[in-house]
Amino acid sequence: MGDPSRVGEARRHAAEMATRLGFDATQAGKLALAVNELGNNLLRHATGGRLLLAARELAGTLAIELLSIDDGPGMADLQACMRDGFSTAGSAGQGLGAVRRMADDFDVHTRAGDGSLILARFYRDREPGDRPRRPNGGFAVGAVCLAAPGERVSGDGWSVAVQDDRADVVVVDGLGHGPDAADAAMAALTLFDVRHGAAPGAYVERAHAALRGTRGAAVGAYRLDRNSHRVRFAGAGNILGRVISGIGDRTLISQNGTAGLHVRAVQEQEMEWPQHALVVLHSDGIQSRWQFDDPTLLQRDPAIVAAFVLWKFSRGRDDATVVVVRRAER
Repeated sequence: MGDPSRVGEARRHAAEMATRLGFDATQAGKLALAVNELGNNLLRHATGGRLLLAARELAGTLAIELLSIDDGPGMADLQACMRDGFSTAGSAGQGLGAVRRMADDFDVHTRAGDGSLILARFYRDREPGDRPRRPNGGFAVGAVCLAAPGERVSGDGWSVAVQDDRADVVVVDGLGHGPDAADAAMAALTLFDVRHGAAPGAYVERAHAALRGTRGAAVGAYRLDRNSHRVRFAGAGNILGRVISGIGDRTLISQNGTAGLHVRAVQEQEMEWPQHALVVLHSDGIQSRWQFDDPTLLQRDPAIVAAFVLWKFSRGRDDATVVVVRRAER
């Protein structure tokens, strides 16, 4: 973000998104101020910075997420940066402390010399006392989904459906990139919206039939169960997953094939999901051999974790999607 006009452009886009999605003027104003603060911070002090802005719906709640990503220099003293009146960009918002106060959810991952990830999340619906109405389904979800360089739409997609103590998750990657890949991904996601109660193997089989006539897609389907502590999954193509904790790291591997073109007999697999483990799913726009070099990342908001994987391990030439799920306290 090297052009000052891009901050104003991002702020106007955020305001338009908030209005279109039914946010009230107060929440829309807070979002705009946060975009202005974080955008100016990137412009004046960061290297290789970008802002990501997306709306997401989970378990009956709708939120707009703002992510700031930069390659440095990082914050050597995060607590100092959070104090009132400490403004890294000299903006009216008066620093990260103001962003933390305005946002409903706020989280930071930073390391001196390496860079920073900052999350500010704003919920549309409010409880009495202006408390945000957060998801109550027992799962915390974070995701990023970016189009390939030069494309206006992503050929990747993802969705999560929560029911009782179960979360069904699908990640899709339309073959290639651009509008035709996006059409294939949308066909798979539309099927998931209608049939998300299907077991992972059954969903992949139905997706294979539904995607005939498109260019096809890699598809991964996952069922996370809080009670059994298990993940059931099935897939075709290069959708990869990991169950990762501070003491273990196991890979969820899909079988070969492309939904809509060629899929062998679908086989479901099952794996343990330890109590404090993250489930990290991604398309092949992300390098397969990624790792966390900072164990504190496991404690961050899932959106920060997803952004970290994208930030450090994106191949940079294809659509890229990362979805992260952990158990949440009820």
